[in-house]
Amino acid sequence: MTANNTNKPAVASSTVTRDLRELDVKTDNIYESLVIMAKRANQISNNIKEELHQKLSEFASSNDNLEEVFENREQIEISKHYEKMPKPTLVAVQEFLDNKIYYRNPAKEAREL
Repeated sequence: MTANNTNKPAVASSTVTRDLRELDVKTDNIYESLVIMAKRANQISNNIKEELHQKLSEFASSNDNLEEVFENREQIEISKHYEKMPKPTLVAVQEFLDNKIYYRNPAKEAREL
């Protein structure tokens, strides 16, 4: 399960009411569509988490004192940036609707043979 395009889609920053009939058009099964989007959301979430940990690990020090913890503005700005990003589920739904996710179902492929 991967996104076809590395460009970030325009994603709403809050929840959006969706028509369920839009979601099952490509798979003919709403549950399969939801699994595809959930797996993609997990991928996105893991990528963001790894990226954030890498950036925050630059600020880790062996001797933590209270003043450094409260005065590290760069670390706070990085955290705020990641908090403002759209949620992985919203990104995954938008990618699915825009046909930017490659997926396959081996069980379905075997039945078609």
